[in-house]
Amino acid sequence: MGKLDFITQELEQLREQGLFIHIRTIGSPQGAWIEVDGRKVLNMCSNNYLGFANDDRLKKAAIKGIEEYGVGPAAVRTIAGTMTLHKVLEEKLAKFKKVEAAISFQSGFNSNLATIPALVGKEDLIFSDELNHASIIDGCRLSRATIVRYEHCDPESLQAKLEEYKDHPGKKLVVTDGVFSMDGDIAPMDRIVEVAEQYDAIIMVDDAHGEGVLGEAGRGIVDHFGLHGRVDIEVGTLSKAFGVVGGYVAGKKLIVDYLHQKARPFLFSSAVTPPDVAACIAAVDILQESGELVEKLWDNARYFKKNMKDLGFDLGFSETPITPVMIGDAKVATRFSMRLFEEGIFAQAIGYPTVPKGKARIRVMISATHSKDDLDFGAETFGKIGKELGVI
Repeated sequence: MGKLDFITQELEQLREQGLFIHIRTIGSPQGAWIEVDGRKVLNMCSNNYLGFANDDRLKKAAIKGIEEYGVGPAAVRTIAGTMTLHKVLEEKLAKFKKVEAAISFQSGFNSNLATIPALVGKEDLIFSDELNHASIIDGCRLSRATIVRYEHCDPESLQAKLEEYKDHPGKKLVVTDGVFSMDGDIAPMDRIVEVAEQYDAIIMVDDAHGEGVLGEAGRGIVDHFGLHGRVDIEVGTLSKAFGVVGGYVAGKKLIVDYLHQKARPFLFSSAVTPPDVAACIAAVDILQESGELVEKLWDNARYFKKNMKDLGFDLGFSETPITPVMIGDAKVATRFSMRLFEEGIFAQAIGYPTVPKGKARIRVMISATHSKDDLDFGAETFGKIGKELGVI
């Protein structure tokens, strides 16, 4: 037996179980309609909530960023990689989020890896929602703190866990996603904060799918619940609703100053490139001026969901534009996705380990770029294939 035969065997198992990920290739800018594997299809798959990924204002800003600052920073932030653009973005993000300060990172994933191990260590406790994103899970593991999982979106379960460990001498960190990316449900942050405050725990929320979606003009889950000043750390991403790439932490200046000294991705990985930062600044400026695109996003989400529910589809627990079309069996979900593509729709199947076994789905991502005709076509096609495969 060869030393790499285990890889061949595991890949074969994934194919048999319908869990092998078929990676398609995009040949155009992101938008309502895109070119995928050489075909023009309706895009119901990307996180481009507001259409910023191909917005002319962001593209012009990126080009100007290159002209003024070049294509790369050529250093980590702490040595020679902090440019004026980085400081401008962080100041604008802090103002937008209504917090004291912000620090930007290379990605939302890196933001969690940077923050959690900097705040807690092996003598401390992390209270983590059982369905938190992989980046939170990895950040928790890197910290070497004891991880205590509480039941999904359940403040009573969180309180029971905090009470159980109330005499533990170490620091306590409560961390949750704001919007859960696979189900589209919203963490009850108001109640989570109330519970965490009783035990003097540090409160952290990863709002990757809430930025640009929830709150006034997309200011996120803290704004949505009116919790300004009560959540210590807000993690955001700039690769979803903001349409570019990068991540950030917003909150108290004391924490941001500390992350400047302790966050390893900040200390040991090169800064985000000038065109990316310039485009992110443009996105923040647009949302600071108007929430029109956010309103269009929600209008589209309500319209599509109603059509899908009328057809008899199970959309799970979604409270946001994330629309999981629940299938159950991974093989059926994969077949459903393939048939959608044949009919002109790009919407990927998602199965284990991204979601639990038996909970496979087609995750539809609604965008402000979709027209009503696009959404009608999407629902009609879903209905046709749903009947064909016995899903509805």
